[in-house]
Amino acid sequence: MSEFRSGFVAIVGRPNTGKSTLINALVGSKIAITSPHPNTTRHAIRGILNRPEFQAVLVDTPGLHKPRTLLGQRLNAVVSDSLDSVDTILMCLPADESSSGGDEFIAAEVAKFPRARKYAIITKTDLVAKDKLALRLTSIMALAKGFTWDEIIPVSAAIHEQIDLLSDLIGQSLPVGPEYYPKEMVSDQAQSQIICELIREAALRDVIQELPHSITVTIDEMSEREEKGSRPFFDIHATIHVERDSQRGILLGHQGERLKDIGTRARKDVERVMNARIFLGLHVKVSKDWQRDPKLLEKLGFSEN
Repeated sequence: MSEFRSGFVAIVGRPNTGKSTLINALVGSKIAITSPHPNTTRHAIRGILNRPEFQAVLVDTPGLHKPRTLLGQRLNAVVSDSLDSVDTILMCLPADESSSGGDEFIAAEVAKFPRARKYAIITKTDLVAKDKLALRLTSIMALAKGFTWDEIIPVSAAIHEQIDLLSDLIGQSLPVGPEYYPKEMVSDQAQSQIICELIREAALRDVIQELPHSITVTIDEMSEREEKGSRPFFDIHATIHVERDSQRGILLGHQGERLKDIGTRARKDVERVMNARIFLGLHVKVSKDWQRDPKLLEKLGFSEN
């Protein structure tokens, strides 16, 4: 019988290259929010890929990019920290886009970690024809300067194409090691962080064009009711933070209808994740220029370290 393997796998790439969708597909559960807009992921999320023969801790990093705000700088620092001690790096490169200077920059960063195995993952393959995929493969091979890709794997997380193959390759890339987390765990995120992210995803779904990066969410209060039932019942009160009064108006909508819709969608997601009944109360607050204010960033959970 082969020895059990375990290790850490970083998933990197430009914003909006399919990192969160890929990690959700690999883990088999929604732990990272997805959106058609860049910079959706704000934290280094750890998903746990459990198989009988291995355990891979997947670090879903924010998209590496040229920062325009203090928040952007801190997100980039998260990526660098995530790469420091991983066994394998997966770089996501969409099949329906050409390589850019951003890809070259990230590939150069990946080259700084010679001991890690390096996989180029061609994402969103369901969006292109086979002949275009072959051309994309050639351009991705050229990105590797100072190293060689250990594997180049075309996948589509949307239709689960080659996800099982990628899972097997990840397991083979890991060293012999212990089980870091219990088998039933799919993420080590705090429950409150998952709830905040689900609320933020529900908000982004409607207002992605008007508020691309200006939304963050905090939990004000969460308590369990004493009443008996087939499932527990939680009261959750949360605040959606925006940067300007006009953005608050956008989130509220006419007579609060948009905020009500956001709450309805988010509540269903939270109930599914917590396997509980939920009362969700949402409040919108203007936290002026929170992405550029060090004190506000610290308060909202984006610490410098």
